[in-house]
Amino acid sequence: MDWAEKYRPRRLTDLVGNSPAVKAMYEWARSWNREKKPLLLHGKPGTGKTSAAHALAHDLAWEVIELNASDQRTRDVIGRVAGIGAVTASLSGAARKLIILDEADNLHGTADRGGAREILEVIRTARQPVILIANDLYGILPEIRAKCEPVLFRAVQARQMVPRLKFICANEGIACSDPAIVRIAGGGGGDLRAAINMLQGASEGRGRVEEEDLVSSPKDDRVSIFDLVLSVFRGAGDAALLAEARAAEEPPETVLQWIEAGLVHLPDPPSRALAYRWVARADEYLGLTFRRQNYTLWRYAGALMLLGTSLAAAGRGIRARLMPPGRWRRISSHRRQQAVRESLLRKIGARAHIPREALRGEQLTLLALLVEAQPVVHARDLSLDADELTLLIHDRKKAEEVAELAAREEKPVKGETEPAPEKPLKRAPAKKGSGGQSSLF
Repeated sequence: MDWAEKYRPRRLTDLVGNSPAVKAMYEWARSWNREKKPLLLHGKPGTGKTSAAHALAHDLAWEVIELNASDQRTRDVIGRVAGIGAVTASLSGAARKLIILDEADNLHGTADRGGAREILEVIRTARQPVILIANDLYGILPEIRAKCEPVLFRAVQARQMVPRLKFICANEGIACSDPAIVRIAGGGGGDLRAAINMLQGASEGRGRVEEEDLVSSPKDDRVSIFDLVLSVFRGAGDAALLAEARAAEEPPETVLQWIEAGLVHLPDPPSRALAYRWVARADEYLGLTFRRQNYTLWRYAGALMLLGTSLAAAGRGIRARLMPPGRWRRISSHRRQQAVRESLLRKIGARAHIPREALRGEQLTLLALLVEAQPVVHARDLSLDADELTLLIHDRKKAEEVAELAAREEKPVKGETEPAPEKPLKRAPAKKGSGGQSSLF
């Protein structure tokens, strides 16, 4: 059996490290009410986020409903599983149900975009506690992030891992020397799960593990792009930088974009000018690589960008948060806008029986004027979200207000005898004729 799963913490007191985060979770759960924001647990893999959520439910005798990236997370699935679970009482007699959405930063594509909207709906209507879990806080959509309380799980320190690893060895009947335990704990890189996997791999077929035995079962030595870029600006040695680049397993064009994004943090213009000169030269070699299909030139591009930028940075490091390349954010934003536009055209086209190609022209402008006249009615009839409404009425704040009012009319909260009153909106007066309300179709 996988030791990482076998020795997964069952109670909050079994968790290793991150005492402030665990305390914050317990205080949140102990005083939970409908006014509390959902928790958003974030941090590197292997720091105990998912284990902490399940341990919290175990300690409080709460039922658990969980969705993760291996499940289909479309709008219908999230609404049926998490949505219904969040507003109904437990059938098992538990005091509450804890809704856990794991890997919430892995929502991609049009179907999952609908899932993201449904997550917002679950958060808005939840009558049960909700916890979202993510490796990357900024991989969460901003509108979801704003409605949650973030709790950071930091990398587990090696000295905190040692007692846990010794306990596992004693329980499995393995004699592991102290130097070997310390090396395994340090090799985990703050990931307790990785350290446990290293221990299990090293002890296969052995009753005793010494430090020299770890050579045959090393930890996965891949380096993240963050580690590589930070090493460049901190002035690591030339050989070390080239070794890290090989271990990172990232194509040179990706490394180049990350390094270029970090150049703005260099403190003075001469340093930036020198770094840009080396990056530009590396970019020339990348262009030659693709034009000639001669991938041996990659090594020159890598050496120029890594060693040249390191020379310009002079070991001064980066004092600000390292952000993804700006072009990635712009591409992501464009793709999202494109997905929103296609979703809007699909909804209007299906309802009005108009081909999407025709809607892309002047007809969409005309329909936008009609929607702006009575936004709540049409947002409700077409199930438009705030993103889609923004494309039509060009006012983000008003679109969010309209989407919320439309959602209330479409999905009244159970127990309410009459719909919530509409907030006044600044919009053009509606034409009378059918009870004061009109429809596009």
